[in-house]
Amino acid sequence: MPNTPQRPAIDPQEVRTRNLVAREIIAALAQAMPNLGRLWLRLNASLDDTPHLVTELSAVRRAHANLLAAARATLTAAQDGERDPLYYLRDELSAQGHLPPDSWGRR
Repeated sequence: MPNTPQRPAIDPQEVRTRNLVAREIIAALAQAMPNLGRLWLRLNASLDDTPHLVTELSAVRRAHANLLAAARATLTAAQDGERDPLYYLRDELSAQGHLPPDSWGRR
């Protein structure tokens, strides 16, 4: 049985859509109840973080997928007897800024 990690199902597009709907609701309520203007501004400001968090989540997922692909390529290269199987992992770690550009005397 393969070891398949379970992640919470967070759909970034759905999160963005819900954020937009919430902003539209706040705008409608703000028009209907203008005396609560400061409250509507605070609620709207609290929604400002969502697009940034969604973007960050997407970047983290992409980085994770790239590292996983590099790890798998490294294992396959080692199994195939390649001369430098760690190349794939070093290359991805370097691309993500986790290694100096000329780590261990190689590029």
